[in-house]
Amino acid sequence: MEVIETIVIQSTEVEGKETVVSSVDADKTKAEFIWTLQATWHLVNTRLEMDQAFDQPVCKKKKLWEMVAEKVNAKLRESEITDVTVKAYECDLKWRNMLATYRKNAERAKRLGVASVHWEFFKAMHEVLGKSREEIEAQRRAKLNGTRVGKAIASKRFTPILPTPTVTAALPTRPPQDVLQLYMELQERKMNMWAQQKALEERKIEAINNLAQAISSLAQKN
Repeated sequence: MEVIETIVIQSTEVEGKETVVSSVDADKTKAEFIWTLQATWHLVNTRLEMDQAFDQPVCKKKKLWEMVAEKVNAKLRESEITDVTVKAYECDLKWRNMLATYRKNAERAKRLGVASVHWEFFKAMHEVLGKSREEIEAQRRAKLNGTRVGKAIASKRFTPILPTPTVTAALPTRPPQDVLQLYMELQERKMNMWAQQKALEERKIEAINNLAQAISSLAQKN
């Protein structure tokens, strides 16, 4: 089964942009270094070995890719391939291309199963990149348990800090009769206030009427 590999290159028009092109156009951009199957395997193995370093929240990717290029060139020299050396940015672009292909095959594996994927690099990349964060953390703890640091952490006792309970003032409980009496007193106060307000309004109206009569009587006299 033929696997089409997506090629990702940097665009020269816009800084920081990436463009996806076909395999035919990509051959023109790889004039300096041709990725053979052997060189690609060296890149995959080297990059996967350094995956934890690349996964750190604070790291200089440029320095790491320079290290990757040095290791790939050293492996190529061991294979007596010394005519062309690969550069750091070429390793970076090739890895992005392989990541895009891996993700497509990973989605295919989820839908149809791993047996449906025939890309030669999928198994090696999936063993590292396909692990969840929980699996990676569990492996890290398993490796740490056998070390002195892990034993020191395991033997150390930690006193849990419990939250301070909030002290609430206890409200005095009243029998039902007292509650009913209090309710009646409140209602009576409301009625008294309403009656006083009504009487005040009536006085205002009476004062207005008296004022109007006084004005009318003065007008008649004049």
